[in-house]
Amino acid sequence: MISATHAGPFRHPAFFYRNSDEYLTGTMDFVRAGLAAGEPVAVSVPAAKLALLRAALGTDVAAVRMLDMTVEGRNPGRIIPAVLCAFADRHATGRVRIVGEPVWAGRSAMEYPACAQHEALINAAFRGRDVTILCPYDLAALPAHMIADARATHPCVIGPGGEIASAAYDPDHIVDTYNRPLPDPPATATVLGFDGGTLARVRHHATDFARAAGLSERRVAELELIVGEATTNSVVHAGGGGTLALWCADGQLCCRIRDRGHIADPLAGRLPAALSTPGGRGLLLINHLADLVRIHTRPEGTTLHVELAV
Repeated sequence: MISATHAGPFRHPAFFYRNSDEYLTGTMDFVRAGLAAGEPVAVSVPAAKLALLRAALGTDVAAVRMLDMTVEGRNPGRIIPAVLCAFADRHATGRVRIVGEPVWAGRSAMEYPACAQHEALINAAFRGRDVTILCPYDLAALPAHMIADARATHPCVIGPGGEIASAAYDPDHIVDTYNRPLPDPPATATVLGFDGGTLARVRHHATDFARAAGLSERRVAELELIVGEATTNSVVHAGGGGTLALWCADGQLCCRIRDRGHIADPLAGRLPAALSTPGGRGLLLINHLADLVRIHTRPEGTTLHVELAV
C-alpha cells in the first residue's frame, strides 16, 4: 500500500510497477486513501490505464477528475500549468492528490527529453505546497535509462519493497542533461531571417506554409500565434532578430526559431501567469498550443523547436 503520510508539504514519489495488477493496486490505494481523507483527487494517465482505473473506481469515479494524459499532456511543457496547477489551484485549501503518468512506452525520442525535464521541474514548481503527485513508471516496458531518470527526478521511489528515499535524486542535473542541442533542420527546410521590420512577413509565410501542408484553419491560426509570440520575443528580448525554419516530418509541422537570447529560468512557460503580471505569457501560450516544445538554451543563444500535428 502507498503510504498516505508525508514528511513535508510537497510529495513527489515515483511508483514502479511491472504489470496491470501492481498498477491497479498501487494507484487505487493512493486514490482511495485520498478520497477517504476528503482530499481532491485527479488522475491523468494514458487512455488504456485510464479505462482500467475508471472500471476499478466504480461509482467513486464521479469524485475523481479523470484526464487522458496522451491528450492533455501530449506536450510535456503543458502538463504543469494546464493539468497539475490547474487542478491544484482550484483546491487551494488542504492537501491535493494527483496521479500523473507523463512517461509511457509510446513516447518518441524527440518527446522524451521534455518529459524528463518536466518531471524534474515539478519539484521546483510545487515546492512548499500541500500536493502529492504520484508518477507511475512501467518497469516492464520502459528502457533502463528512463527508470534511472525517474530515480533522479523523484525524491522517493515506491516499489514492491515499499517506499524508500532515492539516493540518485538530482533534478537539476536532469534539467541540464536534457538541455541538449537539437538536430539541424533538413536541407529541404524553408529558412527565413527576421527582425523588427519583417515580423508580419514571417508570420504570413508561416501560415502559407501551414495551409500548403494541410493544417486546418484552426491549427493555421495557432501556428500564426506561436510564430508571432516567438519571433516578437526574439526581437524584443534576444538581440533584435533571429531565424525561422519550417519543415514537415513524420506527420508533424516543425517550426524552429533561433536567436541570441538566453532563457535563464527553466520554469519559463510552465507556470500559470498571474493576471496582475504584465507580459511573460509568450512561452506559456506556445506550450498551450503546441503538440511538442523543445528548448535548447545557453548564454550564447536559444533554439525553440515547436511541433504541430498535420
